[in-house]
Amino acid sequence: MTDILDRLFRQARTHNGWTDQPLTGAMVRTLYDLAKWGPTTANSNPARFVFIRSAEAKARLMPHINAGNVDKVAQAPCTVIIAGDTRFYEEYATLFPSRDMRSVFEGKDALIAETVARSSTLQGAYLIMSARTLGLDCGPMSGFDAAGVDSEFFPDGRWKANFLCNIGYGRAEALHPRNPRLDFDAACLDL
Repeated sequence: MTDILDRLFRQARTHNGWTDQPLTGAMVRTLYDLAKWGPTTANSNPARFVFIRSAEAKARLMPHINAGNVDKVAQAPCTVIIAGDTRFYEEYATLFPSRDMRSVFEGKDALIAETVARSSTLQGAYLIMSARTLGLDCGPMSGFDAAGVDSEFFPDGRWKANFLCNIGYGRAEALHPRNPRLDFDAACLDL
């Protein structure tokens, strides 16, 4: 148990440098098949994942990456765009067949936006934890032009980029010293 807790939390790091070991299509599918089981608001599952592995796809992504992240993305064997589907409710016949959940969301823009923001972020976190469980390293990041990514990859406007995550096999020598975290008393109330 200690080993898995160390791998997922205590020794897990945000990687910025990567080996040249590729992330295979089989591993990408395994990664998603594990991550998809995390809970979301009313089983909405609004996250959509774009696994950028080819040179052609990376070339499309690079103009939208902030200067400080260019090398990280260029080195990573895979950069995932974690996006949210603004019409996730159209999948409710499959995702929540016992109840008419589509009518709860359809036409309610504020509720849709709130659900997409919250649940796609959760799903991105499940993707990170799944990757770590599979022995992969992650480098989640902001630092990109979301409107540019949306225009390039989602021109119909249905999906919206939330954040990016490099995934692969990190180089330990490229890690920065670990920054501290807040202790319980600084971050929590126990009422």
